[in-house]
Amino acid sequence: MTTDSRFIDHSARRLVVALPRLYDETIEEYETLVPEADLHRFYQMASWHAVQELAEINAPQGFMRYYRSDLTALMAGSTSLWKATQYFMGNHTIAERMFHYDPSAMLHAPLPIVLYADPDGDTKLAVDQPSLLLAGYDDPHIAEVGREFDVLLAELITRLGGDAPPQLGDAPPSA
Repeated sequence: MTTDSRFIDHSARRLVVALPRLYDETIEEYETLVPEADLHRFYQMASWHAVQELAEINAPQGFMRYYRSDLTALMAGSTSLWKATQYFMGNHTIAERMFHYDPSAMLHAPLPIVLYADPDGDTKLAVDQPSLLLAGYDDPHIAEVGREFDVLLAELITRLGGDAPPQLGDAPPSA
């Protein structure tokens, strides 16, 4: 039996980004830009190369959705009146490049995000910055994946009409 336990502190930065469309319109646009992962087809692929090719088709903007939860419905009957949806999004063909070095890095892939309407009805996207989460593994290969996820996240925010935070590094200019 091994006693090789480790305790690792790491930094996190929560990004809460205002988006210009109404909540329901944002959900529709997000789900178009980040399509559901076709897990059944991925499981049928005969090689990793075939998986990568399918991922390029399934995730034309870089991300796929692995999970969706309508938090509004889940909280029905409570005193909380938020409109909110939680997603896990990512790209397992990109995440494999960190899984290869440390499977515990998959704590941060796929990325959890929440789209919600604040009390004024303004739509927000909330996510923890991937590069900071993954920098805590002290491995340059894993850190590189975090920076790549930052860039993809910045591109997604821009496509949703938001201003990508400068903390995401090579964020594209807003449309």
